[in-house]
Amino acid sequence: MSVNSTPAMQHSWTMRIANLTWPILIGQLATITNGVIDTIMTARYSAMDLAALGLGSSVYISIFVGLSGVLQALSPAIGQLFGARKFTEIGFEVRQGAWLAIFLSLLGAILLCIPGPLLAIAQPTAALNDKVVEYLQILALALPATLGFRVFTSLNTATSRPRMVMTIQVCALLLKIPLNYLFIFGGLGLPAFGTPGCAIATAVTAWATLITGWFIIRRGSHYQAFEIFGKGWGKPVWQAQAALLKLGVPMGLSYLIEVTAFTFMALFISRMGSDTLAGHQVTGNLGTVLYMLPLSIAHATGTLVAQEIGAGRLVQARHTGNAGIRLGVMLSVATGIIVWVLREEIIALYTPDAIVAAAAMPLFFFISFYQIFDAIQVGAAFVLRAYKVALIPTIMYAFAMWGVGLFGGYLLGFNIFGFTPTYLQGAAGFWMGNSFSLALVGMALLWYLKHIQHLLEKEAHLID
Repeated sequence: MSVNSTPAMQHSWTMRIANLTWPILIGQLATITNGVIDTIMTARYSAMDLAALGLGSSVYISIFVGLSGVLQALSPAIGQLFGARKFTEIGFEVRQGAWLAIFLSLLGAILLCIPGPLLAIAQPTAALNDKVVEYLQILALALPATLGFRVFTSLNTATSRPRMVMTIQVCALLLKIPLNYLFIFGGLGLPAFGTPGCAIATAVTAWATLITGWFIIRRGSHYQAFEIFGKGWGKPVWQAQAALLKLGVPMGLSYLIEVTAFTFMALFISRMGSDTLAGHQVTGNLGTVLYMLPLSIAHATGTLVAQEIGAGRLVQARHTGNAGIRLGVMLSVATGIIVWVLREEIIALYTPDAIVAAAAMPLFFFISFYQIFDAIQVGAAFVLRAYKVALIPTIMYAFAMWGVGLFGGYLLGFNIFGFTPTYLQGAAGFWMGNSFSLALVGMALLWYLKHIQHLLEKEAHLID
Protein backbone atom coordinates (compact mmCIF):
# COMPACT_ATOMS: atom_id res chain seq x y z
CA MET A 1 0.00 0.00 0.00
CA SER A 2 1.27 3.51 -0.82
CA VAL A 3 -0.01 6.91 0.21
CA ASN A 4 0.01 9.81 -2.25
CA SER A 5 0.35 13.38 -1.04
CA THR A 6 -2.12 16.09 -2.01
CA PRO A 7 -1.21 19.79 -2.55
CA ALA A 8 -2.80 20.61 0.81
CA MET A 9 -0.69 17.97 2.55
CA GLN A 10 2.47 19.20 0.82
CA HIS A 11 1.68 22.74 1.98
CA SER A 12 1.19 21.49 5.53
CA TRP A 13 4.56 19.69 5.58
CA THR A 14 6.30 22.73 4.10
CA MET A 15 4.77 25.07 6.68
CA ARG A 16 5.82 22.79 9.56
CA ILE A 17 9.36 22.83 8.24
CA ALA A 18 9.30 26.61 7.75
CA ASN A 19 8.01 27.22 11.28
CA LEU A 20 10.86 25.18 12.71
CA THR A 21 13.44 26.55 10.26
CA TRP A 22 13.25 30.28 10.95
CA PRO A 23 14.48 30.22 14.56
CA ILE A 24 17.20 27.72 13.60
CA LEU A 25 18.21 30.02 10.74
CA ILE A 26 18.36 33.13 12.91
CA GLY A 27 20.39 31.27 15.50
CA GLN A 28 22.75 29.89 12.85
CA LEU A 29 23.15 33.32 11.28
CA ALA A 30 23.87 34.84 14.68
CA THR A 31 26.56 32.20 15.22
CA ILE A 32 28.10 32.54 11.79
CA THR A 33 28.00 36.32 12.03
CA ASN A 34 30.69 35.93 14.66
CA GLY A 35 32.97 34.82 11.85
CA VAL A 36 31.80 37.65 9.59
CA ILE A 37 32.56 40.17 12.32
CA ASP A 38 35.96 38.59 12.86
CA THR A 39 36.68 38.93 9.14
CA ILE A 40 35.44 42.51 8.79
CA MET A 41 37.19 43.81 11.92
CA THR A 42 40.43 41.97 11.23
CA ALA A 43 40.46 43.20 7.62
CA ARG A 44 40.51 46.72 9.00
CA TYR A 45 43.36 45.89 11.35
CA SER A 46 45.84 44.52 8.79
CA ALA A 47 46.05 42.28 5.71
CA MET A 48 48.46 40.03 7.61
CA ASP A 49 45.94 39.50 10.41
CA LEU A 50 43.18 38.79 7.88
CA ALA A 51 45.35 36.11 6.28
CA ALA A 52 46.10 34.68 9.74
CA LEU A 53 42.38 34.58 10.49
CA GLY A 54 41.67 32.80 7.21
CA LEU A 55 44.30 30.16 7.86
CA GLY A 56 43.60 29.78 11.59
CA SER A 57 39.84 29.64 11.28
CA SER A 58 40.11 26.98 8.57
CA VAL A 59 42.08 24.75 10.94
CA TYR A 60 39.78 25.44 13.90
CA ILE A 61 36.59 24.89 11.94
CA SER A 62 37.88 21.55 10.68
CA ILE A 63 38.51 20.33 14.22
CA PHE A 64 35.37 21.83 15.73
CA VAL A 65 33.01 20.70 12.99
CA GLY A 66 34.40 17.17 13.00
CA LEU A 67 33.98 16.82 16.77
CA SER A 68 30.62 18.56 16.96
CA GLY A 69 29.47 16.38 14.07
CA VAL A 70 29.96 13.34 16.30
CA LEU A 71 27.62 14.96 18.82
CA GLN A 72 25.02 15.37 16.08
CA ALA A 73 24.16 11.72 16.70
CA LEU A 74 22.12 13.06 19.62
CA SER A 75 19.63 14.80 17.31
CA PRO A 76 18.12 11.74 15.55
CA ALA A 77 18.32 9.72 18.78
CA ILE A 78 16.44 12.34 20.80
CA GLY A 79 14.10 13.13 17.91
CA GLN A 80 12.98 9.54 17.56
CA LEU A 81 12.52 9.20 21.33
CA PHE A 82 10.49 12.40 21.36
CA GLY A 83 8.29 11.15 18.53
CA ALA A 84 7.78 7.87 20.42
CA ARG A 85 7.04 9.88 23.61
CA LYS A 86 9.80 8.11 25.57
CA PHE A 87 10.63 11.25 27.51
CA THR A 88 12.67 9.85 30.39
CA GLU A 89 15.03 8.12 27.97
CA ILE A 90 15.84 11.54 26.50
CA GLY A 91 17.42 12.59 29.81
CA PHE A 92 19.71 9.57 29.69
CA GLU A 93 20.81 10.46 26.13
CA VAL A 94 21.54 14.05 27.17
CA ARG A 95 23.73 12.94 30.07
CA GLN A 96 25.66 10.55 27.85
CA GLY A 97 25.99 13.28 25.22
CA ALA A 98 27.51 15.61 27.82
CA TRP A 99 30.10 12.98 28.76
CA LEU A 100 30.91 12.48 25.10
CA ALA A 101 31.37 16.25 24.69
CA ILE A 102 33.93 16.21 27.51
CA PHE A 103 35.92 13.38 25.93
CA LEU A 104 35.86 15.06 22.51
CA SER A 105 36.97 18.38 24.03
CA LEU A 106 40.14 16.78 25.40
CA LEU A 107 40.99 15.40 21.98
CA GLY A 108 40.27 18.68 20.21
CA ALA A 109 42.25 20.78 22.68
CA ILE A 110 45.36 18.67 22.02
CA LEU A 111 45.02 19.18 18.25
CA LEU A 112 44.55 22.93 18.64
CA CYS A 113 47.52 23.31 20.93
CA ILE A 114 49.82 21.43 18.53
CA PRO A 115 48.76 22.65 15.04
CA GLY A 116 52.24 22.38 13.50
CA PRO A 117 51.59 19.45 11.10
CA LEU A 118 48.59 21.17 9.52
CA LEU A 119 50.26 24.56 9.29
CA ALA A 120 53.31 22.98 7.64
CA ILE A 121 51.15 22.26 4.59
CA ALA A 122 50.46 25.98 4.14
CA GLN A 123 54.14 26.94 4.50
CA PRO A 124 53.32 30.26 6.21
CA THR A 125 55.89 32.91 7.01
CA ALA A 126 57.22 32.95 10.57
CA ALA A 127 55.14 36.02 11.49
CA LEU A 128 51.96 34.52 10.05
CA ASN A 129 52.61 31.17 11.73
CA ASP A 130 53.04 32.78 15.17
CA LYS A 131 49.73 34.61 14.91
CA VAL A 132 47.87 31.49 13.81
CA VAL A 133 49.35 29.33 16.57
CA GLU A 134 48.42 31.88 19.26
CA TYR A 135 44.90 32.15 17.80
CA LEU A 136 44.38 28.36 17.87
CA GLN A 137 45.80 27.85 21.34
CA ILE A 138 43.38 30.41 22.77
CA LEU A 139 40.50 28.71 20.98
CA ALA A 140 41.43 25.46 22.73
CA LEU A 141 40.05 27.10 25.88
CA ALA A 142 36.74 27.76 24.12
CA LEU A 143 36.26 24.26 22.70
CA PRO A 144 34.75 22.55 25.81
CA ALA A 145 32.12 25.29 26.05
CA THR A 146 31.20 25.21 22.36
CA LEU A 147 30.84 21.41 22.36
CA GLY A 148 28.87 21.49 25.62
CA PHE A 149 26.46 23.99 24.12
CA ARG A 150 26.05 21.65 21.14
CA VAL A 151 24.41 19.14 23.48
CA PHE A 152 21.97 21.85 24.62
CA THR A 153 21.28 22.72 20.98
CA SER A 154 20.62 19.11 19.99
CA LEU A 155 18.16 18.64 22.85
CA ASN A 156 16.14 21.74 22.02
CA THR A 157 16.13 21.30 18.26
CA ALA A 158 15.17 17.61 18.44
CA THR A 159 12.24 18.45 20.74
CA SER A 160 11.05 21.30 18.45
CA ARG A 161 12.20 24.13 20.75
CA PRO A 162 14.84 25.94 18.68
CA ARG A 163 13.68 29.41 19.78
CA MET A 164 15.43 28.99 23.12
CA VAL A 165 18.71 28.26 21.33
CA MET A 166 18.13 31.17 18.96
CA THR A 167 17.67 33.62 21.83
CA ILE A 168 20.94 32.60 23.48
CA GLN A 169 22.84 32.71 20.18
CA VAL A 170 21.59 36.22 19.38
CA CYS A 171 22.55 37.43 22.86
CA ALA A 172 25.98 35.85 22.45
CA LEU A 173 26.47 37.80 19.22
CA LEU A 174 25.58 41.05 20.96
CA LEU A 175 28.23 40.25 23.57
CA LYS A 176 30.84 39.23 21.00
CA ILE A 177 30.77 42.52 19.05
CA PRO A 178 32.13 44.82 21.78
CA LEU A 179 34.50 42.14 23.05
CA ASN A 180 35.90 41.73 19.54
CA TYR A 181 36.51 45.45 19.18
CA LEU A 182 38.16 45.61 22.61
CA PHE A 183 40.54 42.69 22.11
CA ILE A 184 41.39 43.25 18.41
CA PHE A 185 42.05 46.99 18.54
CA GLY A 186 42.83 47.37 22.24
CA GLY A 187 41.30 49.65 24.87
CA LEU A 188 40.58 49.99 28.58
CA GLY A 189 44.26 49.46 29.26
CA LEU A 190 44.48 46.33 27.08
CA PRO A 191 46.86 46.09 24.10
CA ALA A 192 45.72 45.43 20.54
CA PHE A 193 45.89 41.68 19.92
CA GLY A 194 44.76 41.56 16.29
CA THR A 195 43.72 38.06 15.20
CA PRO A 196 44.29 36.45 18.65
CA GLY A 197 41.83 39.02 20.02
CA CYS A 198 39.06 37.29 18.04
CA ALA A 199 39.86 34.06 19.86
CA ILE A 200 39.80 35.73 23.28
CA ALA A 201 36.36 37.21 22.57
CA THR A 202 35.14 33.84 21.31
CA ALA A 203 36.29 32.04 24.47
CA VAL A 204 34.58 34.50 26.81
CA THR A 205 31.35 34.37 24.80
CA ALA A 206 31.37 30.56 24.52
CA TRP A 207 31.57 30.02 28.27
CA ALA A 208 28.86 32.59 28.96
CA THR A 209 26.65 30.80 26.43
CA LEU A 210 27.22 27.36 27.93
CA ILE A 211 26.50 28.51 31.49
CA THR A 212 23.28 30.17 30.36
CA GLY A 213 22.08 27.10 28.46
CA TRP A 214 22.67 24.64 31.24
CA PHE A 215 21.09 26.97 33.81
CA ILE A 216 17.94 27.00 31.65
CA ILE A 217 17.88 23.20 31.48
CA ARG A 218 18.26 23.02 35.24
CA ARG A 219 15.45 25.49 35.97
CA GLY A 220 13.09 25.28 32.97
CA SER A 221 9.78 23.50 33.51
CA HIS A 222 9.74 22.14 29.95
CA TYR A 223 12.79 19.96 30.67
CA GLN A 224 11.47 18.32 33.84
CA ALA A 225 9.74 15.53 31.93
CA PHE A 226 13.10 14.42 30.55
CA GLU A 227 14.56 13.87 34.05
CA ILE A 228 17.97 15.11 32.97
CA PHE A 229 19.05 15.86 36.55
CA GLY A 230 16.33 14.00 38.47
CA LYS A 231 18.24 10.75 38.91
CA GLY A 232 21.67 12.30 39.37
CA TRP A 233 24.24 12.84 36.67
CA GLY A 234 25.76 9.38 36.76
CA LYS A 235 28.84 7.97 35.09
CA PRO A 236 29.48 7.33 31.40
CA VAL A 237 27.71 4.18 30.21
CA TRP A 238 30.08 2.71 27.70
CA GLN A 239 27.38 0.85 25.79
CA ALA A 240 25.52 4.13 25.29
CA GLN A 241 28.77 5.88 24.34
CA ALA A 242 29.43 3.18 21.76
CA ALA A 243 25.92 3.59 20.31
CA LEU A 244 26.42 7.34 19.95
CA LEU A 245 29.84 6.84 18.40
CA LYS A 246 28.55 4.22 15.96
CA LEU A 247 26.27 6.84 14.44
CA GLY A 248 28.25 9.93 15.40
CA VAL A 249 31.67 9.00 14.05
CA PRO A 250 30.47 8.60 10.42
CA MET A 251 28.47 11.81 10.84
CA GLY A 252 31.48 13.61 12.24
CA LEU A 253 33.66 12.26 9.45
CA SER A 254 31.22 13.49 6.82
CA TYR A 255 31.33 16.97 8.38
CA LEU A 256 35.10 16.73 8.61
CA ILE A 257 35.44 15.67 5.00
CA GLU A 258 33.27 18.52 3.78
CA VAL A 259 35.00 21.15 5.89
CA THR A 260 38.55 19.91 5.40
CA ALA A 261 37.98 20.17 1.67
CA PHE A 262 37.69 23.91 2.32
CA THR A 263 40.49 23.83 4.89
CA PHE A 264 42.98 22.31 2.48
CA MET A 265 41.78 24.72 -0.19
CA ALA A 266 42.87 27.54 2.14
CA LEU A 267 46.15 25.81 2.95
CA PHE A 268 47.03 25.33 -0.72
CA ILE A 269 45.74 28.75 -1.80
CA SER A 270 47.89 30.36 0.90
CA ARG A 271 50.91 29.39 -1.24
CA MET A 272 49.63 31.87 -3.83
CA GLY A 273 50.13 34.88 -1.53
CA SER A 274 48.33 36.75 1.23
CA ASP A 275 46.12 38.76 -1.15
CA THR A 276 44.84 35.65 -2.93
CA LEU A 277 44.24 33.96 0.42
CA ALA A 278 42.39 37.03 1.72
CA GLY A 279 40.16 37.03 -1.38
CA HIS A 280 39.43 33.36 -0.80
CA GLN A 281 38.63 34.13 2.86
CA VAL A 282 36.07 36.78 1.86
CA THR A 283 34.41 34.42 -0.63
CA GLY A 284 34.49 31.43 1.69
CA ASN A 285 33.06 33.44 4.55
CA LEU A 286 30.08 34.57 2.47
CA GLY A 287 29.64 31.01 1.20
CA THR A 288 29.42 29.85 4.81
CA VAL A 289 26.78 32.48 5.55
CA LEU A 290 24.71 31.43 2.53
CA TYR A 291 25.02 27.78 3.56
CA MET A 292 23.11 28.58 6.76
CA LEU A 293 19.81 28.72 4.86
CA PRO A 294 19.80 25.18 3.40
CA LEU A 295 21.52 23.93 6.56
CA SER A 296 18.75 25.33 8.77
CA ILE A 297 16.07 23.86 6.53
CA ALA A 298 17.90 20.52 6.64
CA HIS A 299 18.09 20.69 10.46
CA ALA A 300 14.36 21.35 10.71
CA THR A 301 13.53 18.68 8.14
CA GLY A 302 15.71 16.07 9.85
CA THR A 303 14.09 16.85 13.21
CA LEU A 304 10.56 16.37 11.90
CA VAL A 305 11.51 13.25 9.94
CA ALA A 306 13.08 11.70 13.06
CA GLN A 307 9.95 12.45 15.07
CA GLU A 308 7.75 10.83 12.40
CA ILE A 309 10.00 7.77 12.33
CA GLY A 310 9.84 7.51 16.13
CA ALA A 311 6.06 7.64 15.94
CA GLY A 312 6.07 4.87 13.32
CA ARG A 313 4.81 7.07 10.46
CA LEU A 314 7.25 6.17 7.68
CA VAL A 315 5.18 7.50 4.78
CA GLN A 316 4.78 10.88 6.48
CA ALA A 317 8.50 10.82 7.19
CA ARG A 318 9.22 10.39 3.48
CA HIS A 319 6.89 13.19 2.43
CA THR A 320 8.31 15.51 5.09
CA GLY A 321 11.84 14.81 3.88
CA ASN A 322 10.89 15.47 0.26
CA ALA A 323 9.18 18.73 1.20
CA GLY A 324 12.26 19.94 3.08
CA ILE A 325 14.68 19.19 0.25
CA ARG A 326 12.34 20.87 -2.23
CA LEU A 327 12.06 23.99 -0.07
CA GLY A 328 15.83 24.19 0.38
CA VAL A 329 16.50 23.97 -3.34
CA MET A 330 13.98 26.67 -4.29
CA LEU A 331 15.28 29.17 -1.75
CA SER A 332 18.94 28.45 -2.50
CA VAL A 333 18.47 29.08 -6.21
CA ALA A 334 16.92 32.47 -5.41
CA THR A 335 19.80 33.25 -3.06
CA GLY A 336 22.40 32.41 -5.69
CA ILE A 337 20.82 34.78 -8.19
CA ILE A 338 20.75 37.64 -5.67
CA VAL A 339 24.40 37.11 -4.74
CA TRP A 340 25.49 37.20 -8.38
CA VAL A 341 23.60 40.42 -9.10
CA LEU A 342 24.93 42.18 -5.97
CA ARG A 343 28.43 40.69 -5.93
CA GLU A 344 30.30 44.01 -6.19
CA GLU A 345 28.36 45.59 -3.34
CA ILE A 346 28.79 42.52 -1.14
CA ILE A 347 32.57 42.42 -1.62
CA ALA A 348 32.79 46.13 -0.79
CA LEU A 349 31.15 45.43 2.56
CA TYR A 350 33.87 42.93 3.38
CA THR A 351 37.02 44.78 2.44
CA PRO A 352 38.15 48.24 1.27
CA ASP A 353 41.31 46.71 -0.25
CA ALA A 354 41.06 46.83 -4.07
CA ILE A 355 43.55 44.00 -4.56
CA VAL A 356 41.69 41.67 -2.20
CA ALA A 357 38.37 42.63 -3.84
CA ALA A 358 39.78 41.82 -7.28
CA ALA A 359 40.93 38.42 -6.02
CA ALA A 360 37.47 37.65 -4.62
CA MET A 361 35.39 38.83 -7.61
CA PRO A 362 35.81 35.82 -9.98
CA LEU A 363 35.17 33.39 -7.12
CA PHE A 364 31.66 34.75 -6.59
CA PHE A 365 30.52 32.94 -9.73
CA PHE A 366 31.04 29.64 -7.96
CA ILE A 367 29.20 30.44 -4.71
CA SER A 368 26.29 31.73 -6.81
CA PHE A 369 26.22 28.63 -9.01
CA TYR A 370 26.58 25.76 -6.55
CA GLN A 371 23.78 26.81 -4.18
CA ILE A 372 21.33 24.34 -5.70
CA PHE A 373 23.71 21.40 -5.22
CA ASP A 374 24.60 22.46 -1.69
CA ALA A 375 20.90 22.46 -0.81
CA ILE A 376 20.37 18.99 -2.26
CA GLN A 377 23.35 17.40 -0.54
CA VAL A 378 22.74 18.86 2.92
CA GLY A 379 19.00 18.17 2.78
CA ALA A 380 19.44 14.55 1.73
CA ALA A 381 22.23 14.02 4.27
CA PHE A 382 20.17 15.26 7.22
CA VAL A 383 17.15 13.19 6.24
CA LEU A 384 19.36 10.10 5.98
CA ARG A 385 20.71 10.86 9.47
CA ALA A 386 17.15 11.03 10.75
CA TYR A 387 16.88 7.40 9.61
CA LYS A 388 20.19 6.79 11.47
CA VAL A 389 21.98 6.11 8.20
CA ALA A 390 25.43 7.67 8.03
CA LEU A 391 28.15 5.23 6.91
CA ILE A 392 27.48 5.02 3.16
CA PRO A 393 26.88 8.81 2.89
CA THR A 394 30.27 9.35 4.54
CA ILE A 395 31.97 7.20 1.91
CA MET A 396 30.20 9.21 -0.78
CA TYR A 397 31.43 12.45 0.81
CA ALA A 398 35.01 11.17 0.94
CA PHE A 399 35.06 10.21 -2.74
CA ALA A 400 33.38 13.39 -3.96
CA MET A 401 34.85 16.07 -1.69
CA TRP A 402 38.41 14.76 -1.34
CA GLY A 403 38.84 12.64 -4.44
CA VAL A 404 37.01 14.79 -6.99
CA GLY A 405 36.79 18.23 -5.39
CA LEU A 406 40.09 18.77 -3.60
CA PHE A 407 42.33 16.64 -5.82
CA GLY A 408 40.66 17.91 -8.98
CA GLY A 409 40.89 21.47 -7.70
CA TYR A 410 44.61 21.00 -7.00
CA LEU A 411 45.19 19.78 -10.55
CA LEU A 412 43.29 22.73 -12.00
CA GLY A 413 44.51 25.43 -9.61
CA PHE A 414 48.20 24.65 -9.98
CA ASN A 415 47.85 23.69 -13.68
CA ILE A 416 49.59 20.37 -13.03
CA PHE A 417 49.10 19.01 -16.56
CA GLY A 418 49.64 22.33 -18.31
CA PHE A 419 46.26 22.67 -20.02
CA THR A 420 44.13 24.40 -17.38
CA PRO A 421 42.49 27.53 -18.88
CA THR A 422 43.87 30.78 -17.46
CA TYR A 423 40.56 31.67 -15.82
CA LEU A 424 40.61 28.39 -13.83
CA GLN A 425 44.18 28.65 -12.62
CA GLY A 426 44.79 29.74 -9.05
CA ALA A 427 41.99 29.88 -6.50
CA ALA A 428 39.30 29.55 -9.21
CA GLY A 429 40.49 26.02 -10.01
CA PHE A 430 39.94 24.92 -6.43
CA TRP A 431 36.46 26.46 -6.40
CA MET A 432 35.61 24.73 -9.67
CA GLY A 433 36.62 21.36 -8.27
CA ASN A 434 34.61 21.96 -5.11
CA SER A 435 31.50 22.96 -7.08
CA PHE A 436 31.63 19.82 -9.19
CA SER A 437 32.07 17.64 -6.11
CA LEU A 438 28.98 19.16 -4.47
CA ALA A 439 26.93 18.38 -7.57
CA LEU A 440 28.20 14.79 -7.56
CA VAL A 441 27.57 14.06 -3.88
CA GLY A 442 24.19 15.80 -3.97
CA MET A 443 22.89 13.52 -6.71
CA ALA A 444 24.37 10.41 -5.06
CA LEU A 445 22.85 11.17 -1.65
CA LEU A 446 19.45 11.91 -3.15
CA TRP A 447 19.46 8.55 -4.95
CA TYR A 448 20.55 6.71 -1.80
CA LEU A 449 17.85 8.40 0.30
CA LYS A 450 15.15 7.20 -2.11
CA HIS A 451 16.63 3.71 -1.91
CA ILE A 452 16.56 3.67 1.92
CA GLN A 453 13.01 5.00 2.08
CA HIS A 454 11.80 2.37 -0.37
CA LEU A 455 13.45 -0.46 1.56
CA LEU A 456 12.08 0.61 4.94
CA GLU A 457 8.55 1.14 3.67
CA LYS A 458 8.64 -2.21 1.90
CA GLU A 459 9.75 -3.93 5.09
CA ALA A 460 6.86 -2.26 6.92
CA HIS A 461 4.46 -3.46 4.16
CA LEU A 462 3.55 0.14 3.29
CA ILE A 463 4.31 -0.43 -0.40
CA ASP A 464 4.09 -3.44 -2.68
